[in-house]
Amino acid sequence: MNRVAGKVVAITGAARGLGRSHAVRLAEEGADIIALDVCQDASTAEYAGSRPSDLDETARLVEKTGRRAVVRQVDVRDRSSLSTALDEAVAELGRLDVVIPNAGISPMGPDRPLSAFTETLDVNFIGAANTVHAALPHLAEGGSVILIGSVAGLMPRYDGNTGVGHGAAGYSLSKHLLTEYADWLAIQLAPSNRRVNVIHPTNVPTELIKNEAAYRTFRPDLENPTADDVEPVFKSVHGMPIAYVETADVSHAVVFLASDESRYITGAQLRIDGGMVAKLQAGYDPRG
Repeated sequence: MNRVAGKVVAITGAARGLGRSHAVRLAEEGADIIALDVCQDASTAEYAGSRPSDLDETARLVEKTGRRAVVRQVDVRDRSSLSTALDEAVAELGRLDVVIPNAGISPMGPDRPLSAFTETLDVNFIGAANTVHAALPHLAEGGSVILIGSVAGLMPRYDGNTGVGHGAAGYSLSKHLLTEYADWLAIQLAPSNRRVNVIHPTNVPTELIKNEAAYRTFRPDLENPTADDVEPVFKSVHGMPIAYVETADVSHAVVFLASDESRYITGAQLRIDGGMVAKLQAGYDPRG
């Protein structure tokens, strides 16, 4: 307990899924939380976005641990509004020690419009960079930037021509760019004793992958595939006998990288992937 006691952590995409999991886990370890989320649908995704009530629930769960929560409804694509939200939240809580650009979308499917590519890139990569750049004036010495990547950023390039669609291509590119961005940013921040690391999860059972459009993408041979139908496909890509990792598995790594236990770790690309990348390197092609 108290591994991040006294720290203040800003998290985007905090209303549900991984963002909420990170917020609650960090609060359990002593951090106060700035919870940011757009609380709207993505225009090109077929699954529903979060709602203001979801963000309120994240705050309630954080406060249940005895820690403080400041919430703001903001679009990570709007750096001006994001800067204002962070300025206000940091003024209220007094400092900023950790920033976690977690917001992301994944509009899958071969029927998604070209705008799915640009929207995904804008949210997942530009939004992450906006979050970091808005946070840097506040980020304390010894602070930690924790980017939420994906194994998609470590896999061979894939695009809409493989059947996954424009949105999936944008998702892949956004995560590849995050890996490169972190390598460069880590060098820039190291002299100020601030760190940058990336966590690359495999499938996590959140709304981004637990939806009908994703099921159809992974099982195009079936008319109305279900979660049970795609599970064998997800299992096949891992070295370990799993289809998913849980949100908590990712949040445990977030706590480590937010804490002083990782004070000399920067520029790291941490895989939480059940052996997927190792299997890839051994010759398995997830594209078939």
